[in-house]
Amino acid sequence: MGMSRMFGPRRLETSWLVRLANLNWFIIACLLLIASTGVAMLYSVAGGEFKPWAYAHVMRFVPAFMIMLILAITDIRIWMALAYPAYFIVLILLIAVDVIGTSGMGGQRWLDLGFLRVQPSELMKIAVVMAIARYFHGRDYYRSRLLKSLVVPIILLIMPMVIVIRQPDLGTALMIFAGGISIIFLAGARMWIFVVGFIGALASIPIGWSFLHDYQRSRVLIFLDPEKDPLGAGYQSTQSMIALGNGGLTGKGFLQGTQSHLNFLPEMKTDFIFTVLVEEFGLLGGMTLIMLYTIVLLYGLLVGLGCRNQFGRLLAAGLSITLFLYVFINVGMVMGLLPVVGVPLPMVSYGGSAMLTMMIAYGLILSAATNRQLTLAPTGSGLG
Repeated sequence: MGMSRMFGPRRLETSWLVRLANLNWFIIACLLLIASTGVAMLYSVAGGEFKPWAYAHVMRFVPAFMIMLILAITDIRIWMALAYPAYFIVLILLIAVDVIGTSGMGGQRWLDLGFLRVQPSELMKIAVVMAIARYFHGRDYYRSRLLKSLVVPIILLIMPMVIVIRQPDLGTALMIFAGGISIIFLAGARMWIFVVGFIGALASIPIGWSFLHDYQRSRVLIFLDPEKDPLGAGYQSTQSMIALGNGGLTGKGFLQGTQSHLNFLPEMKTDFIFTVLVEEFGLLGGMTLIMLYTIVLLYGLLVGLGCRNQFGRLLAAGLSITLFLYVFINVGMVMGLLPVVGVPLPMVSYGGSAMLTMMIAYGLILSAATNRQLTLAPTGSGLG
């Protein structure tokens, strides 16, 4: 299908300056505050030094922020046209990781492009939402409820999941699955399908357990009983609990966290950076950050509810749910409510791929918001 046919007779007349001015700058300010929190915490983790982590965090955030703005002011019909190509490009990158990827943190998950080291599985969290949202845009509510309409979305989900599980990265695979399933649910698939799927998943737990790696089983067992191996597999969770308790209501003060600055707390700059925040700024500091996340995530869901076009509706809601999973899993993990699975706290944890994912996702959400009054006729899914 040609680009002109998809866009229809309406021209892209609004200037980029007008689109930029019409963005929700309060939400953008909240995103800047979240990123600034990351800079402060990485400065603290380095013992009061801007290098190496806080400096790198800023250097990554600036271009990612510019990418977000470019995505936000671009007509959403362009992103709908690029949804399938983006999915298959990221899928090819995932396959390339399996062949020529670089290893780290217990898995082969990165591509070293020379000027950039990227984790394609992070980008797939966005690409799969885009592709499935595009698919259901071409189907009305009643066709979306047909069982045969789920074949293509399930294939779009299964292909990257199988590759990511091989890396191995079960946590990321489950997040990709959750993001895709949320789109299928929002598109109107019948509830009994999810009930049957949930029952089937529970029944398959004994089988799935036998396929887990030893370290994955250990994480689950330690989650169920953190005191089982406090100096070994349970060390991370134990130290995290101590640091959270040390913070109290208002914290020990900036740069005064004992668990972090005495190097008791592992993975401080990545997975457990929220723990550093709570130890230094207490419950009030932790709740403030969670409130900022809540504002930006609720805004994304409201954009989805207010969109007149199905693609924008599903895209904004699906990406908001994906970003919520980042925050929920990371915070739940450091509080001992979930197993340790290595999910970063977006824009706060050190890491370029997670930050880029957050910025791309929110750029697309802002694009949906800018174009929420745009009516797009169903044009066929393009994949059957």
